[in-house]
Amino acid sequence: MTDDYLASLGEDDLDRLNLERTRDGYRIVWPQDANIYAMTLGKHLGPGDRDRPAMVYEAPDGTIERLTFAEVNRKATNLAAHLRDLGYGRGDLVAIHTGQHPDTAIAHMAVCLMGGTAVTLSQLYGPETVAHAMNDCGATAIITGDPGWSKLRPEAKTLFPHLRHVLTRTPEADEIDLARVMDTDAGDFVPDFTGADDPALLMYTSGSTGKPKGILHGHRVLAAYTPSIHLFFNLSMEDEDAVFWSPSDWAWVGGLLDALLPAWMAGRPMVTSLDRFRAEIVYPFLARHKITHTFLAPTAIKRLAQTPNPRELYDLKLRVICTGGEALASETLAWAEEKLGVTCNEFYGMTEVNHLIGNCAALFPRRPGSMGRAYPGHTVHLIDQDGNRVGPGETGEIATLATSPTRFIGYLGNPDKEAEMKLGDYLRTNDLAQQDDDGYVWYKGRGDDLIKSSGFRIGPTEIEDCLLAHPGVAEVGVVGKPDPERGSIVKAFVRVRDGVSPDDALGEELIRHVKTRLASYKAPREIEFVSDFEMTSSGKINRRALREAERSKAEPTGND
Repeated sequence: MTDDYLASLGEDDLDRLNLERTRDGYRIVWPQDANIYAMTLGKHLGPGDRDRPAMVYEAPDGTIERLTFAEVNRKATNLAAHLRDLGYGRGDLVAIHTGQHPDTAIAHMAVCLMGGTAVTLSQLYGPETVAHAMNDCGATAIITGDPGWSKLRPEAKTLFPHLRHVLTRTPEADEIDLARVMDTDAGDFVPDFTGADDPALLMYTSGSTGKPKGILHGHRVLAAYTPSIHLFFNLSMEDEDAVFWSPSDWAWVGGLLDALLPAWMAGRPMVTSLDRFRAEIVYPFLARHKITHTFLAPTAIKRLAQTPNPRELYDLKLRVICTGGEALASETLAWAEEKLGVTCNEFYGMTEVNHLIGNCAALFPRRPGSMGRAYPGHTVHLIDQDGNRVGPGETGEIATLATSPTRFIGYLGNPDKEAEMKLGDYLRTNDLAQQDDDGYVWYKGRGDDLIKSSGFRIGPTEIEDCLLAHPGVAEVGVVGKPDPERGSIVKAFVRVRDGVSPDDALGEELIRHVKTRLASYKAPREIEFVSDFEMTSSGKINRRALREAERSKAEPTGND
């Protein structure tokens, strides 16, 4: 299947997708003044759109709050004006730590309006992870809320020595009342819009070494995502009855750039709540709010699949799921299409350079187990360690051109890290795959130590450092163990100090140790106590040997 799968689209369709035809295929285009506010909220403030629903929030007590595009704009403008009064403006960093609350979406628009850069912080982060991000970037303002801030407030002065302003709905002492600010008339506020290549987002994401790195994206990222967003939402995101929802955290690409902002690009409402994902509450939620489009990690789809025939139990309007972050099993895809009755389009990328490969059932058939084909405007090759392309059926590393339209601006204050990604003209991903004769790509695993679990990227080094801070731990190696439910789980191999008993009680204590300091999703799900480690020639624990041993255990034998 080497034909042009966009051939059926007219010029108007291509314009809507930010695509233009070239001699060699397609190119993603956008104006130099592209701005996330203008591409989303700002598009829908005219007489015909301003009173349309933009956000539906189901509060913990069950009450429903609805905000129109005009109401979101009013609150965002008021917040932007207050931030400017506090001394913030073009290029300044403002941290957003408000979870799946409407305040997050409003804050992003406010930061765009004042010309700043939003630092996206998850409320799943523990104090050490939040402190690392805040102190690494030097942000002096944070827009936050409970339950996350109540856990950080007692240590805030120690954790965040640079912090000057805290805006929250539950203010104490010298904190600022966020709700009051958003409802206080801004007067004659004049926005300061930055352009396509100016920083818009600073997102912290784990790699295979060290602590999470700050990844800068410009406003152009949303413009560059436009064609692939339309494709993985099956060319239907602008349907008149479309309603969006995703449980994926708005601090990360999946929730923010693959769900919330696309909904507003299309002028459609985003439904949200503060509930953590549980299949038993998700189905009623989907039915109650008539959700039609969602982004779900494969692990979430697997959990939904534990209800064999949901359409028999719930009045569901859901029709499109896009999914990414880990491989989607063919049996899960079959369940989604046959039992849940939806189109399920998988796509692939990474925070640094995203939406490289994927599916669009409206344009070409999916092949169960495949990640899809290269998306328009992207050059994707599989290469060997020397940068040479490998042939069909051979395993190689997924790579794209260093000039990729969706590439990041760079790592904050860490040019050497970006240099590690480059190999000649390519940006490397460290993900291994095979490609068939028709261009479909099949994921084969990681080529480094990064752990992908339930859609999360987890770096082993920060977990090892956290565990080494425990007085009972002498040495530790952390790897991903294959898991049918989550793709991988975090497993820690621990050698204890002399006189310490390596028992179940210590294992549980170590897991709690990581949960409270880093994040629950980073905590090991298994701990194995060892008496010694195999070391590399440079004297480091050989994670590769540990990882390959776990993979070997997980592989079926000839008797299975």
